[in-house]
Amino acid sequence: MPTEIGFVRYFADLPDPRVDRTKWHRLDDILVITLCAVICGADSFEEIERFGKARHDWLKRFLALPKGIPSHDTFNRVLAALDRQKFAACFARWMTDLCARTGLRAIAVDGKSCRSAPGDTFSGCLHLVSAWAVENNLILGQVAVAEGSHEIAAIPELLAVLDLRGALVSVDAAGCQTDIIGQIRAQGGDYLAAVKGNQPSLQRAVHAAFDRAAAADFAGCRMAATVEDGHGRHEERYVTVIPNPEGLPGEWADVGAVVMVGREREAKGRNASTTHYYLTSLRATARKVAGYIRGHWGVENGLHWCLDVAFGEDANRTRDRNAGANLGIVRRVAASLLKQDKSRGSIKAKRFGAALDEAYLERILTGFTTI
Repeated sequence: MPTEIGFVRYFADLPDPRVDRTKWHRLDDILVITLCAVICGADSFEEIERFGKARHDWLKRFLALPKGIPSHDTFNRVLAALDRQKFAACFARWMTDLCARTGLRAIAVDGKSCRSAPGDTFSGCLHLVSAWAVENNLILGQVAVAEGSHEIAAIPELLAVLDLRGALVSVDAAGCQTDIIGQIRAQGGDYLAAVKGNQPSLQRAVHAAFDRAAAADFAGCRMAATVEDGHGRHEERYVTVIPNPEGLPGEWADVGAVVMVGREREAKGRNASTTHYYLTSLRATARKVAGYIRGHWGVENGLHWCLDVAFGEDANRTRDRNAGANLGIVRRVAASLLKQDKSRGSIKAKRFGAALDEAYLERILTGFTTI
């Protein structure tokens, strides 16, 4: 296998779900064609087949293709049969190795619904929970919420396959659970969790801590403020950190601080004020904590928005749940690879460029894959 697509080694141990008599096409061929096609704009199995046939001669430079290009039914059946946890773990190892070269720090964990793909989950559709390396713009892992289940149950499964040593894991209020916080610490990571009404005793204790701090004129607290203007809006943020807070329920592991973020925003003549609270194991400056809080929402802008606008994920109607989850991780890896290219243009434009220019596609696949 040529070094320029050396990432296939991460799939060497992936079990092939087919029986021998149905293995007309190599599993690594199927996976490479699928990833290349999705990078180039394919959003369905029919489009993956059409890409393969159109680029047969180019693909033949790297792949065996003993029986030519598989049919769309073959792509569908294979991705529907692949173990989605093991498939996602293969990509996770590749992405983690890439992160190791650039310094992994912040990991945002968040879920996204695929609205057009039906499913018996809490959101009523296929729901994928992702771990996103904020500073690297790389997907580190993905878990599909099980039928009849919810996001809270999927997060521990996702975290279990990640190396959290030296990382900061940020979660929204759904992930603010004692078991999840404890798991992050047990795996060597720090945590930053939004505190809302789903944890009423914790929420009351955090509010009380800030009431006491206000009465003491915030003595011993750390503070930071930022002001931003642009696109017709003015926004001010005020971050207050209480290190080593007292009075919190004892079941929360290794609490280093509680955080309050106040936002004042003016846009189109309208003013809005919000206040958010967080729990963290970090013992850091207010400015640093503020950066991590803002970074968490990079998963919304850096990944989820991209998946819907550039990859049309919300409109994807893949009916088989397993195939939908496996295509979901391929889309996330494709988005990660495209984001590593620093040339100008949107992700959608880069997908189109990769479809037109084989040299550009090779650069996307190989530009930073040598480890």
